[in-house]
Amino acid sequence: MAANTISLSISSNVAASKNLSSFQSRAFIAPPPTISFPAKSKPGELSLSSSTLSKSRVRAGASQLMNEPLNDQRSFSSPTVVEVDLGDRSYPIYIGAGLLDHSELLQRHVHGKRVLVVTNDRVAPLYLDKTIDALTRGNPNVTVESVILPDGEKYKDMDTLMKVFDKAIESRLDRRCTFVALGGGVIGDMCGYAAASYLRGVNFIQIPTTVMAQVDSSVGGKTGINHRLGKNLIGAFYQPQCVLVDTDTLNTLPDREMASGLAEVIKYGLIRDAEFFEWQEKNIEALLARDPAALAFAIKRSCENKADVVSQDEKESGLRATLNLGHTFGHAIETGFGYGEWLHGEAVAAGTVMAVDMSYRLGWIDESIVKRVNKILERAKLPTTPPESMTVSMFKSIMAVDKKVADGLLRLILLKGPLGNCVFTGDYDREALDATLRAFSKS
Repeated sequence: MAANTISLSISSNVAASKNLSSFQSRAFIAPPPTISFPAKSKPGELSLSSSTLSKSRVRAGASQLMNEPLNDQRSFSSPTVVEVDLGDRSYPIYIGAGLLDHSELLQRHVHGKRVLVVTNDRVAPLYLDKTIDALTRGNPNVTVESVILPDGEKYKDMDTLMKVFDKAIESRLDRRCTFVALGGGVIGDMCGYAAASYLRGVNFIQIPTTVMAQVDSSVGGKTGINHRLGKNLIGAFYQPQCVLVDTDTLNTLPDREMASGLAEVIKYGLIRDAEFFEWQEKNIEALLARDPAALAFAIKRSCENKADVVSQDEKESGLRATLNLGHTFGHAIETGFGYGEWLHGEAVAAGTVMAVDMSYRLGWIDESIVKRVNKILERAKLPTTPPESMTVSMFKSIMAVDKKVADGLLRLILLKGPLGNCVFTGDYDREALDATLRAFSKS
């Protein structure tokens, strides 16, 4: 292994209990992870032991335990709360139906009297008024400004970001103001980066309205914008005050974006939570059909996985990089094919198939995992091959500027071992990568 690479083996035992229903219904606080050096490890290879347990704290009202039948259509009276444990920067993720109707959840995280809501022209007609009402109801001292950006990944750039700064400066917002991101992953990333930069840092809140944002991008503090040469190359780690996941906002989500978000849900099962993947295999159609209880559980379990990883590795020094399974290939697709032509989850789905294919070529997983991954992505109505216009040279040139490149070495997240385990490493046979690229794209 090259001396400057780290390989992390991730255990699938994310829960304190191996029984899925008991995991769903009880809260726990686990001890910190242990790092061991197995006898079979290569020099310089770190392995996260199978005894690692979640550091996230989960709280739920009695009416919201996730072991209820999947056809339960009730609206829950109190939210599930998953806490991202980052010391004095810890924050809650509230998950539940109708949470925008509970103004106290948002208002407790607004520190000053001025709020700027950042949203887009698709979400604003649906939820902007409701959000402003939640921020101001019974609280006349708070004033709310808003900026409505164009919708789409192609607008995740510096020119569009400046519109947020323009509004904040014109409104004379001070350092006690709060930015609120209302929308999907693009809005969350841009609003968060604006909050990190404006006056060198102001508070912000995430209100994600897509599956993609609710299960992944709104949690963990990754913020930023795209560059024409690569996705998310400009940004900062900056944590929100809270994340409010109102699952009712998914009722207006287009079917294509619903499917796109499931790519990130599936990822968690593959890299670290085999039981969750098995649950997905049984319930993928219920998720596509927007079954309320199925969605609530999938979002909760995904957030628990994300919170656990972020608590251990906030700034992606190693472990957190494993959350990017399929993303190196997927970001190349988004950049090469054109931002917004494919949704992020669609590109990640095809990229995941490519990462799994490469893992199999290396002899690190058996064929059954390859088949299961392809099958569940097809059932989720996601692509399993990149666009025909992608070539081997396009993949290589774009992947060369990926954020996971270190000292000129491309490090990848690949599956290794039983379902629910992966590695982040630069120690792989380059011929396997070339073979995968040739198999999925033109020369």
